[in-house]
Amino acid sequence: MENEKRRCEELVRCLNKASEVYYNGGEEIMSNFEWDAMFDELASLEAKTGYILPDSPTQNAGYEANNGEREPHEFPALSLAKTKLVADLQKWAEEKEVWISWKLDGLTLVLTYDGGRLSKILTRGNGTTGTNITYLKNVIKGFPLKIKYQGHMVVRGEAVISYSDFNLINDTIEDDDEKYANPRNLASGTLSLDDPEKVKERRVRFHAFTLVYREDDIKSWRERMDFLEKEGFTVVEREMVKGDGLPEAVDRWTDKVESGRLDLPVDGLVICYEDTEYAASGSVTGHHAARAGYAFKWQDISAETELLYVEWSCAASTISPVAVFQPVQLEGTTVSRASLCNLSEMERLGIGEKCTLEVIKANKIIPKCISVKKSSGSVEIPSVCPVCGAATQIRTSERSKTKTLHCTNPDCTAKHVKKFTRFVSKAGMDIDGLSIQTMLKFMNEGFIKEFADIYHLREHEDFIRQMEGFGEKSCENMMRAIEKSRQVNPVNFIYALCIPMFGLDAGKKIVADGGFEGFLDRLEQKKGFEDIDGIGPEKSGSAVLWYENEKNKSSLQALLKEVTIKKADIKPDAQGRCAGLTFVITGEVHYYKNRDAFKAYVEAEGGKVTGSVTSKTSFLVNNDAASSSAKNKKANELGIPILSEDEFVNRFGA
Repeated sequence: MENEKRRCEELVRCLNKASEVYYNGGEEIMSNFEWDAMFDELASLEAKTGYILPDSPTQNAGYEANNGEREPHEFPALSLAKTKLVADLQKWAEEKEVWISWKLDGLTLVLTYDGGRLSKILTRGNGTTGTNITYLKNVIKGFPLKIKYQGHMVVRGEAVISYSDFNLINDTIEDDDEKYANPRNLASGTLSLDDPEKVKERRVRFHAFTLVYREDDIKSWRERMDFLEKEGFTVVEREMVKGDGLPEAVDRWTDKVESGRLDLPVDGLVICYEDTEYAASGSVTGHHAARAGYAFKWQDISAETELLYVEWSCAASTISPVAVFQPVQLEGTTVSRASLCNLSEMERLGIGEKCTLEVIKANKIIPKCISVKKSSGSVEIPSVCPVCGAATQIRTSERSKTKTLHCTNPDCTAKHVKKFTRFVSKAGMDIDGLSIQTMLKFMNEGFIKEFADIYHLREHEDFIRQMEGFGEKSCENMMRAIEKSRQVNPVNFIYALCIPMFGLDAGKKIVADGGFEGFLDRLEQKKGFEDIDGIGPEKSGSAVLWYENEKNKSSLQALLKEVTIKKADIKPDAQGRCAGLTFVITGEVHYYKNRDAFKAYVEAEGGKVTGSVTSKTSFLVNNDAASSSAKNKKANELGIPILSEDEFVNRFGA
């Protein structure tokens, strides 16, 4: 008995430490697979011994973070009972109508509305109290700031970051200590940031999964979700079934995950009753409400395989190890490689030159090595970068003590992948099929070192077709897009060069002034562009300095051998979208970085920004159009239209 009690205490300590990381965006210390196994062991020991610690995760709804302003929840955000057996779902559902939906893997938020306005956002916290993050209301998508319903209302949902955005963000984070283990980890870390602009860049989206309270209650769960959808919320995907239809429904929903058709991070499914009165009638414990819903988590299927070798891949400033192993079948697909994250993770697992790996697909999507069964020899850590050949360096993070491998060359191509992303973007050369991940693969293979190399990818076509994630059609589509981009508008070409401070607007002004030839001549003669209206000395100096760098100059010359600059008749943009109009901008802004950036856009588009509302004002821009501010009152008195920032963007661009 004493040994079992000590084991309970050890499990509680380990699980709570992992939960602290889970809810606060720290570096993940165990996989869901490992957490579930330990949780199940703890629950079994507690049932056997009756020894249950007060802080046991079987008794608590979540981890209570210490950062941020804490507030009590009006309605406790309790956990759902969980199972890995479809038969348990059927037993719970009986023959009643139930709804099946995704168990999204992000951060649960609770939104409160009063008088038709969003008044508060709390994180779930420990289920009883959460952290107030209302200051982020303008940078999280998926919910309205204003609704038609005027009463008191509480909505609960999940804030998530898609896999595609997660990969994009992680690949461009240069400091490996700040990279995230998975989308949920990134979402949690993001919503703890103090800077709304940084949060906005992460593209967090809220998905409502329940209407917790409305003054005039709605008894049907279907009608509740339909109501939220009509009010402008992004609502979780859902389907109504009965108990006997659950096995087939679970199989269909599972197939969506296994097939890779779902970009949202999920870690299971949830069922809840259509009859919300019946759902509210069940018993409540400190951990969950018996009838509030039932969560289904997939059984993680593992397979053993032999390591073939460790591949090293450079992204941003970090060189990461990838295990390449004998192909195995997992969750209906063939898996042959999995990230090993960093040197510390390799050491923790005990990766050797020859070893037997246990592999799973975490949440049925991401291949992950969870243990090493047999190991011999040691893996050689590369002394040179696989992209540029410069010397490597092992660094240990002061915060997490994680050991990572880095390229020491500040000009390594892989460190400047953001520039390549701009080069191929729609506003640049418009080359579809070249994502950040794809370009990093090509960089690690040595195919891309400068922009012009993109136009020589055809030379590696046979190899590319054999690379993971490529096939005949995707490869040919990419090659076709590259060839099409050889004919380019001068404005887009100037934008694609990634000259600091030069956007499309500057490109238009320069081409309108003297054409593309004039642009080249000014650079060559070091004449600058400050005499062109709207450019100014700072932008002009930035371009001259850019061209003085021999690497940039040779890159431009190499590009001009590959592309043809089309003739473009661009007239000076003296008119612009805001020409002849006078704006007053007041209050907080969320689309633009700040009001100065907003003002700069208006002026670049031929408009004027003043500080006070007069009869000459064309529009007042205020995100709080119903406020009783002096500027709003003056605008209403004079009959001057008041636009929200979003309305301005829709009308005048951005």
